[in-house]
Parts: sequence; C-alpha cells; structure tokens
Amino acid sequence: MSGEEVVSPEESGAPSATRHDLQLGRRLFHLFNGVVTATAYALLFTHEQVVHVFGIVACVVYVGDRIRIAYPEAVARHAPAVNRLFVRAEEQMRESAMIPFAIAVLLTILTMPKRAALVGIYALGIADPLAAVVGIRWGRHRITPTRTFEGSFAFFTATTAISAVVLGWGFGGSPFTVAWAAVIIGVIAAICETLPVRIDDNLTIPLFVGFTTWIVAAALALPL
Repeated sequence: MSGEEVVSPEESGAPSATRHDLQLGRRLFHLFNGVVTATAYALLFTHEQVVHVFGIVACVVYVGDRIRIAYPEAVARHAPAVNRLFVRAEEQMRESAMIPFAIAVLLTILTMPKRAALVGIYALGIADPLAAVVGIRWGRHRITPTRTFEGSFAFFTATTAISAVVLGWGFGGSPFTVAWAAVIIGVIAAICETLPVRIDDNLTIPLFVGFTTWIVAAALALPL
C-alpha cells in the first residue's frame, strides 16, 4: 500500500452527481435559462437583436466552460458549490450540458418562425427539467432504461400546455384548432423524447419540438 490518503469526490470538491440524481439546483438553473431566453425573445427583442444577444451569451458560455475544464482544481477549491449544484461527474473533464443547450437555442432561433422557436425553447426550459424531476422522484414504470412513463407524461403535459399558450397568444381563430395542435405537438414530442438516441437532449428537444410545431401549425393554418 502507498499510504496515500483516499479522498472522496465530495471531500475534494470534484463533482459526483450523475444524471440519475435529482440535482435540483441544476434543474432550476436549466428552467431559469430557458424561460428567460424565450420570454425575452417573445416580449423584448426582435429576431436580429436576440440573435446578436444570445450569440454573445453562447460564446461566453463556451469560453467559461473551457476554462472550467482546463482548471478543474481551481473550481473545486474556490467554488465547490458550482460542482455540487450544476456539474455532473462525467462532465468534470468534458463539456457540460450548457454547451449543447446554448447551441440548440441559437440554432432554433436562427432557423424557425418565432412562435415555433418559442415552443421549442420553452419545452427545453420547462418540460425537460420537469420530466427529469418527475421521473427521478415518482417514476415507477420504465419505458426505456433512462425514461419512465411518469416522466414522459409530465413532458407531454408541459409541452401541450406550452404549445397551447404560445400558439393561442393573440390568435383570434378557433380555440379547438389551437388545442388540437397543442395535443398533437405534445404527443409527438413526448414519443420522440423517449427515443434512445445518443445525442444530448438539450440539443434535440428545442430543434425537434420547434420543427414539429412548425409543421403542425402549417397543416392547421395557425399563424407563426
């Protein structure tokens, strides 16, 4: 034996959480970022302005994450709460989920009509962390190794509600059409959220939900 003292990840300040941990601080941070970005786009910024602003934010997030990876001991020593609340163990030496999050939001804004983009970003900010919390705390019926019926139902419910609010906002047409569109979007999004693809869902959710919203809205003649 070498006689060296074994230090646990908790004692060293290194991240120890996995995707199966509740890590509520991370979920709330995820929700805050998605809701603030989508709401700012909806109420404060034009398309050109939000592209510029969020483009800068995405660059800052990327640089900050590269610094975190390059100097993990500094983060562990001076800001252990960051590792405990926001970083998973598998992210200690690779990019965090905030990178695909930022890239996906920017791509969604760039490529889609405003309301379709808003549904996608709100789904990422609200439905995704809600599904994770429900699945971890109350999930009992597994659909896949990483998904439960309870979590997927929470994702469906949240996405349907988001779609109804965003598509119905300022629309003078039939509420039935909006409700029907919202349910279709929620069902398709929830099904695809359960697919076992090896791509970060922070990247896939806003793009897929946004494009689904675009297609469904076009088919039902809803304005975007």
